[in-house]
Amino acid sequence: MDTRVAVISIIVENPDATTPLNALLHEYSKWVIGRMGIPYREKNISIICIAVDAPQDVINTLTGGIGKLDGVSAKAAYSKK
Repeated sequence: MDTRVAVISIIVENPDATTPLNALLHEYSKWVIGRMGIPYREKNISIICIAVDAPQDVINTLTGGIGKLDGVSAKAAYSKK
């Protein structure tokens, strides 16, 4: 199975979305390389970056699922390799 390395950037504007977001990320944890979270208190948002190594469809499904959460947006950037 071919995999791609990607970074999923997440902006959380709704603190109530944290629990379902973490549950979703746990569901895909076997594909996660690393995770970094930055609370931006002045703007009352959180910025999260997830590095993954997964098949293209898994990355798309995860990114789409994150984006469907209320008050959360996500975009993926892919390596060329």
